[in-house]
Amino acid sequence: MTDMPAPQPGARRAAVIFIFITVCIDIISFGIIIPVLPRLVTGFAGGDSAHGARVFGIFATAWALAQFFASPILGALSDRYGRRPVILLSCTGIGLDFILMAMAPSLAWLFVGRVISGFTAANFSTASAYIADVTPPEKRAAAFGMLGVAFGVGFVIGPAIGGLLGAIDPHLPFWAGAVLALINAAYGYFVLPESLAPEHRSPFSWRKANPLGALKLLRSHTELMSMAGINFLSQLAQVVYPTVMVLYMGNRYGWDARAIGMTLALVGVCSAIVQGGLTGPVVRHFGERRALLFSLLIGIAGFLIFGLSPTGILFLCGIPVMALAGFANPAVQSLMTQRVLPSEQGLLQGANAALIGIAGMIGPLLFSLTYAHFIDPRTVIHAPGAPFLLAAALMTVAAVVAWRATRADQAADAGKIAPPAASG
Repeated sequence: MTDMPAPQPGARRAAVIFIFITVCIDIISFGIIIPVLPRLVTGFAGGDSAHGARVFGIFATAWALAQFFASPILGALSDRYGRRPVILLSCTGIGLDFILMAMAPSLAWLFVGRVISGFTAANFSTASAYIADVTPPEKRAAAFGMLGVAFGVGFVIGPAIGGLLGAIDPHLPFWAGAVLALINAAYGYFVLPESLAPEHRSPFSWRKANPLGALKLLRSHTELMSMAGINFLSQLAQVVYPTVMVLYMGNRYGWDARAIGMTLALVGVCSAIVQGGLTGPVVRHFGERRALLFSLLIGIAGFLIFGLSPTGILFLCGIPVMALAGFANPAVQSLMTQRVLPSEQGLLQGANAALIGIAGMIGPLLFSLTYAHFIDPRTVIHAPGAPFLLAAALMTVAAVVAWRATRADQAADAGKIAPPAASG
C-alpha cells in the first residue's frame, strides 16, 4: 500500500492543535465532574455513605467496561468511515450525555448517563490514529507527546473547575462540561479535515474490534507474563484514586467540593512535573530496573501516607511523594518493548491497553466495597483508609515480582550509569 501524500504543514499544525484541544476538553469534561459525582450518587442513594460507596463502585465499573469495549470499536469504525465523523460524533455525544446527567431525576438515569459517557468518551484511540495520519513518522513522537500533555492539562483544570462550580451547585459542572464538548464539536465541524483517504480505509471487522485479541501476545511470550503482572497490579492499585478518593477526602477530612477540586488539581500538577520533566532523565541515568523498583517502593509509601494520615495536612504531604510513583509505568513499558519484535510493538500496546481496561473494571468494585465495609458503623474495625492500604499491598506484590523478574536486567542497567570521575 502506498503512503498518503504528506499534508501541508499549516493544515497539519491546525489539525494537531484541534486534536490537542479535543483530548484536553475530553479530560476536562471527565475531570470536571469528579468532585461532585460521588456526592450526587450518595445523595440519590439516600445519604448513606457506605451504600453510596458501593453504588459508586458499580458506576465506575460500568464506565470502565464501556470504555473497554468502545475504544477498539471506535478505532475500527474510524478505519472504515474516517476519523472525522467518529471524533465529531463522539464530542457531540459527550455534550448531550452531560446534559442528560445534569437533568437526571434519579439514580437510574444517572447510571444510564454514566454508561453512555463511557462509550462516547472512548475516542482517544481515534485521536491517536488521526495524529498518525497527519504527522510524518519522524515527528510522531512529539505529536503523541502533545496528547500526553493534553491529558495532564485537562486533569489539572477539570477537577479545579468542577470543585469551584460544584460548591455553587452540584449539577453545574455537568452543564459546563456539556457546553465545552458541544462548542468543541461545532468548532471541529468547520475546521477539522478528514485525515484518512478512502483508498486507505478497511472494512469493519468485529475480530479487529475485539479488545481481548491483543492479550494473546502475552501468552505467546512467556517472558512478558511477569512484566504484564507488574503492569496490571500497578494499574489496579491506582484505580483507588477515581473510586474512593473524593469520598475519602470528604468523609475523613470534611473537605467540600472546592477543596477536593483543588487537591485533585495539585495531584495533576505533581504528576505532570514527574511525567513531563523527570521520567526521561531518571530512567536514562538509573536504568529501567532501578527506576521501576524505586517507583514501586515510593508508591507503597505514598499509599500508606494516604491511608494512615489522621489529618488533611498529612494527607497533602503524601501527594508529591506519590507522584514519584509515576516512573513505574514508563519503566515497565520500556522493559516490555525490549522483549518483543518490532513487528509486535503495536500488538503489545493493545495488550497493555486491555490490561488497563481489565484493571479499570475490577478496581472500582474492589476498592469501593473495601471502603464501604470499613466505614460501615456495624464494622468492628473502623478504617476509612483501608482502600489505600489495599493499594499499598498490591504495589508490594508488584515490587516483589519486579525484583525477581528483572534480575537479568541488573547488569544491563549498571552499564547505563556512567562511572564516577576519577579524583585528582
